[in-house]
Amino acid sequence: MPNFVRVPLWRKSSRSYANNACVEVADVGRSIGVRDSKLASSVHCPVLAASAGDWTGFVESVKLGRFDG
Repeated sequence: MPNFVRVPLWRKSSRSYANNACVEVADVGRSIGVRDSKLASSVHCPVLAASAGDWTGFVESVKLGRFDG
């Protein structure tokens, strides 16, 4: 029986710029992965991982402006 590996579907931020200075996110199993699109083609591209709950909390905090200067 074949051993299928699920490849993450990376999505760019809707606020991305044309120069590839983008943040990408993907469902990576039981976590949400976050990476820099400039490094995405690298074999050793670092990926930050957060639980779905932590990611949702972070996104909500951003939307509420909690990190604004």
